[in-house]
Formats: sequence, C-alpha cells, structure tokens
Amino acid sequence: MITSMSNKNLKMITGLLAKAKERKSRQLFVTEGIKMFLEAPQDRIRQVYISEELERELASANFGDAQDKEHALSSLDMHKTKEKLSELRAEGVTVETVVSEVFKKVCDTVTPQGILCVVTFADHKEEDLRAAGEKGLYLVLEDVQDPGNLGTIIRAGEGAGLSGVILSKGCVDIYNPKVVRATMGSIYRVPFLYKEDIGLAVDELKKAGVSVFAAELQAKDSYDRADYLGPVAFLLGNEGKGLSKGMIERADHKIIIPMLGQVESLNVAVAANLLLYEVARQRRGNKNL
Repeated sequence: MITSMSNKNLKMITGLLAKAKERKSRQLFVTEGIKMFLEAPQDRIRQVYISEELERELASANFGDAQDKEHALSSLDMHKTKEKLSELRAEGVTVETVVSEVFKKVCDTVTPQGILCVVTFADHKEEDLRAAGEKGLYLVLEDVQDPGNLGTIIRAGEGAGLSGVILSKGCVDIYNPKVVRATMGSIYRVPFLYKEDIGLAVDELKKAGVSVFAAELQAKDSYDRADYLGPVAFLLGNEGKGLSKGMIERADHKIIIPMLGQVESLNVAVAANLLLYEVARQRRGNKNL
C-alpha cells in the first residue's frame, strides 16, 4: 500500500495531471472515476490506483443486495470495476492501493471516487477520420482554449455522429484533465488529430470532397438552411477572437446562427453542438443515409 506522496509513481501522476509537456513526453494521461475507468480501453491501461476506502468497499460489497434502481446501477458498476481490476491484475498491469488521504491529494477532482488510471495516448491516423466516407462529419477547431469547451464538444459530438476533430496547435491539450473529465468517456472513441498547419488541413478536406462551412458573425446564410447530407466540416474559432480571416476565406460556405436580444455570439461549445445536431437532424430525415 502506498502511504506517501513521495512515492515515485504518484509523483509521475501529479506531473501528468499538471503538465502537457510531461504527458506528451511519456505519451500517457490520467483518468479519474469509475465511469472513466470502466470505459477505458483495457489494452491502453498501464497503471491503476485505488483508495483503501474503495478497496474495502469492493472487498465487502454484496452485489446482489440492491433494493432500488439507483443502487442497482451502483452495484453493477462496482461489480464491473471488481471484474476489470481482476482482469488487469491477471494481465500484469500495476494495480496499487493508496491511503485515502494521500489518494485525495493526488487527484485533480474535488471529490474523487477512489480510482484513477494511467492510460496511453491514442494513435489516430488520417484514415481513422476519413473512414466515415459520405457520412463524414468533422470539426476543425482553431485555437480553442477552454478545457470545458473542448471536452463538451467531443462528448456532444459523439452523440451527433462526429467522425473526427482536427485541432490547431494553439488549441488546449486534449489530454488536459479537465478536457478528459468533460468528455465523459468520449475521448476514448472520437478520433482527433493536431495539425501544425490547420489551413492546409482544411485544404486537404476540400480536396477529399468535404464541404467546408465557417461559422462567423458576418455571414448572411442561416446555419439551418444549408444542406449537410454530404460530407461536411465546420470551422470554429477561438473563444475571444473567433476564426482568423485566413480560415474564413478557406471555407466553401459562410453560415451564421441567428440570435435575438442583445447577444452577439454563442459559446463555442454551444455553437458546435447546434451545428452538429442540425446535421444529425437532416440525416435522420434522409432515408438514403
């Protein structure tokens, strides 16, 4: 059992949580909580740490005693957690118990659930994003900085059928713990790529037959009047500055989300979700898709 923050593995974890440079150099990131643990691809988990409190609960839990739906779901998660931990141990993955007070100090969350794991980076390729073909739905994000925004975009994007995300080098690190937490597991499944030259990435999408739409305030065409039945990509910009002029000029179409009152613009995550779900709405109504 780990009893001190001086433990070398816990020091590594605090480094991974705090620094993008550390995550990139090790090609590792940290996830917290039972849901994120259960959804993590088993072959990418390298280390697991559980609090002594959770270990006691797992050891003593009687999973058949749940009296209502809420507790039944909790019991099911506990059962799955116990099974997955056993499988990981059998595979030789490090699973260590940490004194509860020390565990709380390591975690990025205010009220940790007693489990965190170290996971390897995904190895996405261009073909992972293009696999959707005619059903392709992409987001190209230029310098999006807020972790909560990026995580929300990825989570909602998965629900709308997002094929992939292309990020500029100025975007927040997708493995930032706040981004990871906000995705609620979608980070494991939605392909993404960082591009040194985001403009060139847009040009490549266009060459592949993807219609590119830029969301910008000076546009005249409402977003819900466009045709999104073919492969499409939306360009979205920084929370404060929006899209750069160069990115807007690369788009095939300029669209706007009309607003009432005195609101000038929407949060980038809200805008992304409106656009993505408009695509999903149109495609649900088309029997050929």
